[in-house]
Amino acid sequence: MRAADPADLTPTAPRHLEDLMGFADDHLVPLVDAGLGNSAYLVDLGDGRALAVDASRDLRALRAAAEHRGLTVAYAADTHLHADFLSGAVQLAHDDGATVLASAAGHRTFPHRRLGDGDETDLGGLTLRALATPGHTDEHLSFLLLDGSHELGVFTGGSLIVGSAARTDLLGAARTEELARAQYHSLRRLAELPEQTGVWPTHGAGSFCSAPPGAERTTTIGAQRRANPLLAAPDEDTFVRDLLGSLGSYPAYFARLGEINRRGPAVLTTAAGLAPLTVATVRGLLAQGAQLVDVRPIADFAAGHVPGALSIPLRDQFATWLGWLLPDDAPLVFVTAPGQDLAELTWQAWKIGYERLAGHLDGGMAAWTADGGQRQTVELLTAERVADRPVLDIRQRAEHSTGHIPGAIGIELGQLAARSGEAPDGAVVACGHGERAMTAASLLQRAGRRDLAVLDGGPGDWATATGRPLEEGT
Repeated sequence: MRAADPADLTPTAPRHLEDLMGFADDHLVPLVDAGLGNSAYLVDLGDGRALAVDASRDLRALRAAAEHRGLTVAYAADTHLHADFLSGAVQLAHDDGATVLASAAGHRTFPHRRLGDGDETDLGGLTLRALATPGHTDEHLSFLLLDGSHELGVFTGGSLIVGSAARTDLLGAARTEELARAQYHSLRRLAELPEQTGVWPTHGAGSFCSAPPGAERTTTIGAQRRANPLLAAPDEDTFVRDLLGSLGSYPAYFARLGEINRRGPAVLTTAAGLAPLTVATVRGLLAQGAQLVDVRPIADFAAGHVPGALSIPLRDQFATWLGWLLPDDAPLVFVTAPGQDLAELTWQAWKIGYERLAGHLDGGMAAWTADGGQRQTVELLTAERVADRPVLDIRQRAEHSTGHIPGAIGIELGQLAARSGEAPDGAVVACGHGERAMTAASLLQRAGRRDLAVLDGGPGDWATATGRPLEEGT
């Protein structure tokens, strides 16, 4: 296929933008997972049935949207073998009788409709056409939604995303450039669609699959021709250089989920929640190799925690750091604060394949200390108290380079366990707000460090408190 110059592309089936927006407003429900930076989509087919695209195993938001509209999910389409979450397609097939639509090249081992380039599925008035768009993964499909001959929008998964394209290094360094070149041709193919065509990606801001920062999660082909720097690349080599130059690190658990999605995640049959565990039971589990995760707010953890516990505060990003820092084959025991949502904790673990959830410490830290358990603490410092102490900045490299406390040593949180010896003595650990820094401090305590403090806030708070500028660069 000839590579298209986006500047020369013209619509092949002109439509009024307001018609497209009307369809999206009336029939398309984006379902955003802010923690993973992804979007799933529910499409109201107009006859009581719905199409789900790239649904996560955590189907709560999708089910609520379907119930609100009185819809049954009849089709579940996956654009690719997801690495950052487990697909909900198998669960939708089991619970709703949905037909799973996915690439034949993915060699999935569960029942599904195997699709190749150009294959179409009649949705009853609308048509879904598969477009082969390899790059993010080998078997990646985009799904073009048509009303007759009119292109309403395209579910681009991890191909064309707002302002960029998804990463191409998930299958290993040996194939990264090859897949980047495939991504180049896939984006050029998508750019040939009419300019009013909606672009509905899976990956968005906050995703480690390479979405740039920004609030917009959907766009149009025309907007991306004008604004996406990768579509403006003058040639394939420049595209590859620019895409690969934008890649940062990604969570360790990404290496596991593609194969689980190929086989099909286990169907969930139990309600989300955690069993209460006595102190004695927790001690026994820890002696047998269980991992202890403290999900309380950072101030609670700082004031006192079980020695050896890993701090991962329960928030939108909980699943990312659970999957990055802990193995999936060890039982997990949780320390929680009163009122924390145990179902939310469970769903965040389940959606990335963590199912060995032993339970939570009944009574929390009060029960632990009442039974004679030892406690550790971490000093929590406000910005004006950092003074001249050395600073360990554990944010991502791109965050660190845009502005950090002068002289701060940068080691990404995901690398810290292997590089704990590089943390300076007496360091104040810093991130953007304090949550990741407390996780880092707990990792360093597990490695034997006792001389640490955590910045309650981020570099911006330090700059405000001291009146000094931040330092840029690495």
